[in-house]
Amino acid sequence: MTQTVENTVLTDKVLSDSVVTATIHAPLDAVDIGDWLLNLPDKEYQRCAPPDHKAAGYTTTDDGKPMSINVEMIGTGLVVQHYVGEIISKQHCHMVSISDVYTPHGWTTVQVTWDLSVKDNGDGTLTYTNHVTSKPTAENMAFNEKYGISFEEAAKARQEASGDHCRRETPLFAASIERHALARAKK
Repeated sequence: MTQTVENTVLTDKVLSDSVVTATIHAPLDAVDIGDWLLNLPDKEYQRCAPPDHKAAGYTTTDDGKPMSINVEMIGTGLVVQHYVGEIISKQHCHMVSISDVYTPHGWTTVQVTWDLSVKDNGDGTLTYTNHVTSKPTAENMAFNEKYGISFEEAAKARQEASGDHCRRETPLFAASIERHALARAKK
């Protein structure tokens, strides 16, 4: 991913940080989040947060890293995410995107980090954790300033919207991962 001045991430600022968990009833060795994520059918992705999830697809970066493309509504913003897989394994995926966001004022960008993981509870269940963090880019800060939106206002709105979105999608993602794992266990 080419880094420009406009999409330089301001790592010291956080727009939103949401961590939500859900239970999966499947054997740990049957769960493969990486396979699930990179083979998730478009309609299944849409079922995981209706009506917010609009589309999902999969490609690679120019240098061959796996990339998940997701289109969804977060609050009033249409977000096009270009998640590059920094870690893709059976029990953990760490995806990072410089995401395009269409707002009522036009286009801007933010960095979104999506961390998906499972932990064995030792009782036949797993805990799925869906952790989503967004940080502003330099372009996003200038965009908000142009429209008179303070960082605090932008962060409050993003936290509310992202928190709500994650609370709704997490149990549906967990159920989808569980179905994927149980289908793999039958093979």
